[in-house]
Parts: sequence; structure tokens; C-alpha cells
Amino acid sequence: MIPQNPLQPSRKEMTEAPPALPGFRLWPGLLDGAEQAALLAEVRQGLETAPLYRPLTPGGRPFSVRMSNFGALGWVSDRQGYRYQPTHPATGAPWPAIPARLLSLWDALTGWPSPPDACLINLYQGEAKMGLHQDRDERDLTAPVLSISLGDTAVFRIGPAEGGATASVRLASGDVCALTGPARLARHGIDRLLTGSSRLLPGGGRVNLTLRVAG
Repeated sequence: MIPQNPLQPSRKEMTEAPPALPGFRLWPGLLDGAEQAALLAEVRQGLETAPLYRPLTPGGRPFSVRMSNFGALGWVSDRQGYRYQPTHPATGAPWPAIPARLLSLWDALTGWPSPPDACLINLYQGEAKMGLHQDRDERDLTAPVLSISLGDTAVFRIGPAEGGATASVRLASGDVCALTGPARLARHGIDRLLTGSSRLLPGGGRVNLTLRVAG
């Protein structure tokens, strides 16, 4: 379970950064300290009914991150492959609803006509990372993907879908980014955490929330 901590980072000015790749949008510090703490509290509440678990790759290797989901559908991975399903793989219970504040962010930033039906919850701690990959398991690959960072800064890597050079971007607590248009199928991943860069999670770590239209 993610530990609780009353400390909150200071608010940052809302701006949209120049894109590292066409279609990749970044709003540094969009969520202030109070908003981060409130959102983290809602994540903890959801994890009481949908606890974090460690998925397996189709080849049987455990992920270095632990995961859960909000929404009508949740992304899972095991020896049967990658997919979305309506229930938690360990408990068999439906995923908890996506918090209203996340739905409001989606509406405000994406302009997409329908709400997300999936929100991945990834917890990075210690040496956890995520290799370069594409988000291709959704039914409509034109719908944007919106990502919210809470906790320690992550070194995020992104490159064109067709291959080629990648760029490195630091995602700090309260940052929000989106894969849209030509960057919707961009290759992306997390190289590492900058441990100790945030005090939002005691002992360090990063929670990443990823909103998607899956079904």
C-alpha cells in the first residue's frame, strides 16, 4: 500500500512546455501540492478495493512496477498476453470508478468527446522502470492517452512510432502529459526514478496514472 504523508510540494505555475515530439503535450506543475495530495488520497482509497499486484509478461517475467486500475476496464498482463478486462486479476472484483477529478482533467486537456473508461495505476519504487513500448491495446488508437505523475521525478523517454532517435524528459510530481495525434503511438518508457526528488510518498516512489479510452 502507498504510505500516507501530510507534506505537500509547493504549487508551480501552469504552463505547457514545448513538445519533445510532435503530438506530445506536457503541462509541468499543473497540479499544485494540495491537488496532488487530494488525488493521492483518492488513489489510496481505490487501492483498498483493488490492491496493487505485480503483473507478469507473456513470457512469465515479473514487471518491476506494481499495478492496479480504475474504471470499467483495467489493463492486465500475464502469460495469456496483454488485454483489458473488467475485473481485478487477483480478487475478481470490478475495478473502482475513475475519480471525478481525473475525469475533469481529461475533459479540460484532451478535448476528446467521450470519457476514458480505463485508468492504469503504476507504482514505481527503487529500481523500477518501464522499457520502451507503444500503447496499442485500445480499440480506438486515435483517442489520446493522458498521464499524471505523483511523487519522485521520473526520467521519461519518448521517440517516434516508426523508430529513430529518442528524447529524454523529466516528469516531476504534479506534471501532466498526453500522447496525441502523431505521438499517440510513440514509443515511450521510464528509464529511472530520481529518488528523493519529492516528499509526497514517504520513502520515495512514483505513482503514475494513465487515462485511456480502451473499449
